[in-house]
Amino acid sequence: MGFLPVSKKEMTNLGWDQADVILVSGDAYIDSPYSGVAVIGQTLTKAGYRVAILSQPDMNDPDAFKSLGEPKLFWGVSPGCVDSMVANYTASGKRRRQDDFTPGGENNRRPDRAAIIYSNAIRAAWKPSKPILIGGVEASLRRISHYDFWSDKVRRPIVCDAKADALSYGMGERTLLQFAEAIKSGRDWRDIDGLCYMVSEKNFIRPPESIELPSFAEVSATTPEGKRAFVAAFKIFSENQDPITAKKLIQKVDNRYLVHNKPSAPLESKELDAIHNIKWMLDAPPSIRREGEIRALDTIRFGVTTHRGCYGECRFCAIAVHQGRRVISRSQESIINEVKGFLTHPRFKGTVSDVGGPTANMYGFDCVKKAERGVCKNKACLFPKACPALKVNHQPQIKLLQSLRSIKGVKHVFVASGIRPDLVAADSACGDKYIDEIVKHHVSGQLKLAPEHVVTRVLEFMGKPGVESLLKFKRKFEAANRRLGKKQFLTYYFIAAHPGCTESDMRELKRFATRELRLNPEQVQIFTPTPLTAATCMYYTGIDPVTGKNVYVASRLSEKMRQKNILTGTLHH
Repeated sequence: MGFLPVSKKEMTNLGWDQADVILVSGDAYIDSPYSGVAVIGQTLTKAGYRVAILSQPDMNDPDAFKSLGEPKLFWGVSPGCVDSMVANYTASGKRRRQDDFTPGGENNRRPDRAAIIYSNAIRAAWKPSKPILIGGVEASLRRISHYDFWSDKVRRPIVCDAKADALSYGMGERTLLQFAEAIKSGRDWRDIDGLCYMVSEKNFIRPPESIELPSFAEVSATTPEGKRAFVAAFKIFSENQDPITAKKLIQKVDNRYLVHNKPSAPLESKELDAIHNIKWMLDAPPSIRREGEIRALDTIRFGVTTHRGCYGECRFCAIAVHQGRRVISRSQESIINEVKGFLTHPRFKGTVSDVGGPTANMYGFDCVKKAERGVCKNKACLFPKACPALKVNHQPQIKLLQSLRSIKGVKHVFVASGIRPDLVAADSACGDKYIDEIVKHHVSGQLKLAPEHVVTRVLEFMGKPGVESLLKFKRKFEAANRRLGKKQFLTYYFIAAHPGCTESDMRELKRFATRELRLNPEQVQIFTPTPLTAATCMYYTGIDPVTGKNVYVASRLSEKMRQKNILTGTLHH
């Protein structure tokens, strides 16, 4: 479809006097299905709207938000592919020097709390402005009153501080199309699924069958009662995130009310195919490329997203919070056609860098009950072990990988990470065959696994399975390498200072890594409390929201560093 315009000149060249929608992004604009802003922009374009992108506006330029004019319908604001505070700071609070989504790689373009800063800048530039809709991961994870690690306090829903008209959470395509149509036709948009918005107390009418969360005043109190109210709010929120079973939520915030509509239904396979069937440019526009190399392109340009959603519900992870607990897989035909499209790209050298993403081996199977009735209220798909109703089956991914590597002109097809060993172990019919296929054809020297920890008690706090499936996968991976004459390795990603984890637990992990994995761990990340995850609820309150019991939390930086250093071998006593 071509690049979306990023300047007034490009808009004029298209014969536009005004865009219908202007999308503001904290990332450099990359026309790729990996970029949320690009996906929303191209989806709206496909529906007939004129969409322009204001990419990484210069906050030192008072006219930056006037450079494209004012949109006819609304502004869409996204800080980028990750929360701006996660993008700008490490878990130890140090400012990151590098930003892979900024030309040249220097972290100097994305403001802290970008959704708030961008929205307020629009308000200042255009008085009054067209409606402002904030979205992306930062909006999704901050849509109700939430604990913010960087300020160490409970903050109001981000739609309040951003002074935005509404917030779109989740993946957004369906919600944005409905929002655009409502604005265009002059209809009320407030009942659209996937939206949150504020209402003044005097104008508030409680929606029927809605559930009220404890107020901001209650959950932000630093007393034991306040912490318990925070846990109660989190539990209600978590239980109402399935499109089929969720109720509308409300929360009093000062003298206003947050209205949290139920989630939008996920895109089904054909709809997901339609997005990926767009002729993506897989690059940044020339005007942005001239500013410097965008390192993220090296990773995402020839990678393939095969599905959305996650069965895992790891308590530290935001994927299920943002994408949902149903896995929707693309058709094999769509994926094969996408890779065939790579062949015409001048930079393609024959290597598909990754197939599947962070949940690689969840492709191609789903729970029929979940699709029809919604998620189970008190039962997880994979914890403590895979639910029999899920019917784990790696055959669809095996078939897909075989088809991709048989395409003429494709030399390598890699699965870089994202494999869950417990899912492989749960597949008695195809699990071993899957390992053989991966080892023989789809490892680029090393395969990354993410066990996170090995101590049972800590794994339970993480919502992760026991270590048996990891060891089983390791044995079979190494046996397949010997049998095939390969020299390929497993690398492991671990988390230090997760709620519930003590220094003693890290020493046990260190012993396990030395004894069983025969390595000195290098990929060790200190736990980062991202808003609206269960682990962050534990971190802030010291209470496990699942059991209601107290949890040990390493909250001081010195404690966190000690835990990391124990594992990396720089601290022995």
